[in-house]
Amino acid sequence: MEGEVCTEASRLSRTHYVAQAGVIGATYAAATLVTVLFLQGLAFGPVQFRLSEALCVIAVLTPAAIPGLTCGCAIANLFALVITGTGALGLFDVVFGSLATLLGALWCWRLRKRPALAILGFVVANALIVPAYLPIMLQGLGFYTIPFTDIALDGYYWYMYAFGVVATGIGEAVVIYALGLPLLKALRRTQLANRFLQ
Repeated sequence: MEGEVCTEASRLSRTHYVAQAGVIGATYAAATLVTVLFLQGLAFGPVQFRLSEALCVIAVLTPAAIPGLTCGCAIANLFALVITGTGALGLFDVVFGSLATLLGALWCWRLRKRPALAILGFVVANALIVPAYLPIMLQGLGFYTIPFTDIALDGYYWYMYAFGVVATGIGEAVVIYALGLPLLKALRRTQLANRFLQ
């Protein structure tokens, strides 16, 4: 009898975990697509302010955010591939953008007792990974200079990468700290979030 109760509790907790991950992933994907529709290039370009990244702070509250955010990012990037017309080049974003989210979420959950440091994981992961494939995508889409400069992309991959590290890092930090940190504080005060994230 005791074994049956433990098995049932384990099944329910697994179900709860999967449900949490699903809700988090769907919310992130929907928020990203809304950002794409209203901010267009600022959600996927070399200078990014993807407002949905504020939701990444949920990884401080539950480990279900790790698969949830990763899957949500992959789904959003797949839809964006169609919306923005990046074609096969958009697969870089699907694979490596989702990898950045996965690494940021793992860091965030591991350091959850220090939220300001925990959410830095998303800034670091995105700043280092996204600019590595962005020059390839931009050239494939017909952009041959670093945005806002006259520096040519041909033969200047490292300049483009350095620009991307700074631009993506700043954009991610602004969203994560200016929007995400207050969101985290608000979530911790709500009973609904506390019940959902237990």
